[in-house]
Amino acid sequence: MKTLVLGMGNTILCDDGVGIYVVREVADRFQQEQVDFSEASVGGLRILDVIGGYERVIMVDAIQTPDGEPGMVRRLSPQDFRLSLHAGSSHDLSLRGSLALGRGMGMTLPDDENFVIVAVEVEDIWTFGEVCTSAVVEAIPRAVEMVLTELDAGANGASQKRS
Repeated sequence: MKTLVLGMGNTILCDDGVGIYVVREVADRFQQEQVDFSEASVGGLRILDVIGGYERVIMVDAIQTPDGEPGMVRRLSPQDFRLSLHAGSSHDLSLRGSLALGRGMGMTLPDDENFVIVAVEVEDIWTFGEVCTSAVVEAIPRAVEMVLTELDAGANGASQKRS
């Protein structure tokens, strides 16, 4: 199954770069022909250009929720989201809306069962800086392991290298 592991965020906005840092580490540790790794800082309809053509997506991103504690790592799906904090405009679509539109246009996109979001609860996504807060730095290894577990679960016996 053609899989994309996608790190979302912006590495110059403190904790917002956590998705990219996680995916870089996963890419160093996991190699398989059917798995691609990428980084992006887009949302709404623009995400379709990144994920189109993949049957499976594992997205890693920063999240802030009212009940979350910085450093928590969660496994979510697109159905868990309604709004996007960083939409390009008030006319932009949410992740769920973008996926529905892309599927409606006949794009090859993962179904909800094959779209996993590894979300790291963050503290600071507004301060310019290339270093994550300490709770988020401590969460990176747990997020890496969660992504590797997802990749192993989807390997279906294909050979891979994991160091």
